[in-house]
Amino acid sequence: MTSLSGIYAGLNSTYAYLASQYKDGLTLENIAEARTKTDNLNTLNQTFASYLQTNFSALDADGDGVISAAEANNTINQMSSSGLTKAQLTQLQASGASGISSSDYSYILENFESIDANGDGRITDAEIAAYKLKAAKMEKEDEMNNKFATNMSTFYGDDSASSANSYSILSYKYKTNKS
Repeated sequence: MTSLSGIYAGLNSTYAYLASQYKDGLTLENIAEARTKTDNLNTLNQTFASYLQTNFSALDADGDGVISAAEANNTINQMSSSGLTKAQLTQLQASGASGISSSDYSYILENFESIDANGDGRITDAEIAAYKLKAAKMEKEDEMNNKFATNMSTFYGDDSASSANSYSILSYKYKTNKS
């Protein structure tokens, strides 16, 4: 499972690309126009552009109709430090956001409540890493418990063994050495 840093990098680079196209600043109209330009089809990440367009009013903190570099950076830094909500992740997944594989999106969304260790409704890279470590530990414990539960022949003896040398820990004192 990867971290959320791919999402933050994607949002940042999409903002930078769009801002470089419009010298008067990045407005809602500029984003809509850029998304329909055919020369942007191979260079503009439509998913992140869609996210910027859909969440324009939240990104435009001062309400002047333009997303400045400072506003974009502040929002992305805030997302990075405080994490993403399930709604934000769902929106990014539904629009096909890159930065995280679809299987990682699904895993994170399916386990969101468990990953959200502090219960604030947001998940961070640190919470994902901690959950990943905890899940790996639990998987290893389950594997070991299953191995012990299914391999009792060492303790009780192997019923399928036809050799006289086959013994269990319980029967060692009853065996005689006939060699």
